[in-house]
Amino acid sequence: MSTSLSKEQEVRWAGCARGRGASAHLVFVFLLLCNSFMISKATVITEDFSTQPLLRGWSLIGDPDLFSWDPTNRALFVTWDSSRPNSYYYFPLGTILTREDDFSLSLDLQLTDATGGINPDKPSTFELALGFLNLATATQTNFLRGNSSDSPNLVEFDYFPDTGFGPTVWPAVWSTNSSLNYNGSSDYTLLALPTGVQMRLTMVYAASNSTLIVSITTNGVPIGAINSVQLSTAFTDFRVGAFAIESYNDAGQDPRYGGSLLAHGTVDNILLRIPPPPVQNLSGNFSNNEWQVTFVSRANWIYTLERTSDFRSWIAVSGSATGTGTNLTLRDIAAPTASSFYRVRAERP
Repeated sequence: MSTSLSKEQEVRWAGCARGRGASAHLVFVFLLLCNSFMISKATVITEDFSTQPLLRGWSLIGDPDLFSWDPTNRALFVTWDSSRPNSYYYFPLGTILTREDDFSLSLDLQLTDATGGINPDKPSTFELALGFLNLATATQTNFLRGNSSDSPNLVEFDYFPDTGFGPTVWPAVWSTNSSLNYNGSSDYTLLALPTGVQMRLTMVYAASNSTLIVSITTNGVPIGAINSVQLSTAFTDFRVGAFAIESYNDAGQDPRYGGSLLAHGTVDNILLRIPPPPVQNLSGNFSNNEWQVTFVSRANWIYTLERTSDFRSWIAVSGSATGTGTNLTLRDIAAPTASSFYRVRAERP
């Protein structure tokens, strides 16, 4: 499983130029070398856990005891424990998704057990979650999934085990200002997930009608109809840049309705479909003594050429340009110094 390096609020690619007439090479910002590299149109990401995922781009934030790679069964064993800190087993997408993008996930999920209200002091239910998040916001100390005002930028599958009001499947979308997309009770479905059975969970978001569709099957047969969720007219937007298996802490809840969760299971055979990276086929050269870069851009992105001589301080050397979905050229109108390094900054407006 692989993709481009990314930061949650911006995605950057860099090139370097040394002296007039020197050749340019694409490099990741985090490297101090100039090596030839081509960014491909990586729209499909797969993971079967056949080898150690933490050596292949996956990372872990939070409690490491909640996630364990099983080399024998080639799967990821997961504990969702709301008494532990917010913990994520995640993979960066190399792009930033918004409501204007089509994307999807599909994976195998097998639950061993899922118990809501495991803490007597928090007897209500709490969510078992996985999906897309924004690492920059989800790793803040004030990110609290237990309330309705401190968990921005999420597009995820949530399951609430039954504690008296029915087991609930709820595909949840949270905005950049931490507002839950909510149209009413039709957003969720009263449905129990089976234990000891492998399920195929699929979640598809379509930008054309702003709708999130979820299906769950066992042996190709749906376990039940799941309500689709459409973004409401009041919903603004989200910014997500990583896929994650999420174990949330249950802090921040109204103590009158506090819930808790303990669940165990495995995740396997992940398939993600996402748009291509915002910068593709980047090349650079001198033209009339000006350094320029050309690349395939994407609509709904804003691009700026930046320059440094020490990799500590970067300055914008071009105006901001809006992506067109075709080739875009950015120029440094000032002559570069003897050792100048460039990067393209790509941001979602």
